[in-house]
Amino acid sequence: MSVFDGLKFRRVNSLIHNLDPRIKFVYVIGVFIATLLFLQIIPLLALFVLQLPFVFLARVQRQWLRSLRGAAFLASFIFLINIATNFFVGGYTLTPEVVESAAAMTLRFVVLVESFSVFFLTTSPDHLGLALEQSRVPYEFAFAFTTAVRFVPVLAEEAQTIMDAQKARGLELEKGNLLKRIRNYIPVLIPLIVSAIRRSLELAEAMESRAWGACKRRTNLYRLCLHRGDYVLLGITVAILAGAIYTYFFVSIPTIVNLL
Repeated sequence: MSVFDGLKFRRVNSLIHNLDPRIKFVYVIGVFIATLLFLQIIPLLALFVLQLPFVFLARVQRQWLRSLRGAAFLASFIFLINIATNFFVGGYTLTPEVVESAAAMTLRFVVLVESFSVFFLTTSPDHLGLALEQSRVPYEFAFAFTTAVRFVPVLAEEAQTIMDAQKARGLELEKGNLLKRIRNYIPVLIPLIVSAIRRSLELAEAMESRAWGACKRRTNLYRLCLHRGDYVLLGITVAILAGAIYTYFFVSIPTIVNLL
């Protein structure tokens, strides 16, 4: 469940937190596009390292590491699937090139998790909803999206609490074959679903008591404006995209196996 820590906003007074969420989202999309361009491990390593200054400037290293640790299982699964696929398709031979290719695909996933984790850790759901509204997204969709962003980490924490409570009562989640393990999670899923339904009903009653939807044209106390740091980040995003596109079309990227 620690992977969902990367979706939970941490209120810190930092340079990254104070940036406009629209520009941060443009940056994440730029990194996303640059990541999908490459299948080699060297440019993906460069994109991974490129995110580290943002993590340290935002002072969310601990939560960021927890989100990566939570994604380690899926990253390992991607690595093993790529190894197995290339092994069986390539004539039952395992070469260093195959291992490097599988590692590159895994690193691509890690870079994507890393960039989106930094975005959600440093962007308040309130500011995110405000950014969507100012981007002409209908308020209903903006509200639904920000509510989901708020409640995913909350439900993840609640699931972890239920799992700990059931383990304390003697439930063994990690024993038995695959089918038995799936059945062991039923006592976790049922309370979690009931809790989610109860929470949604409470939210619906709170919205109704505040006359949600009565006014079509809403006003906001705050309004997002671009500052110097936002333009700097926008320039960095354009430079990353331009460099990635130029490298993709005009630079021959060696593999680590070839370098060695």
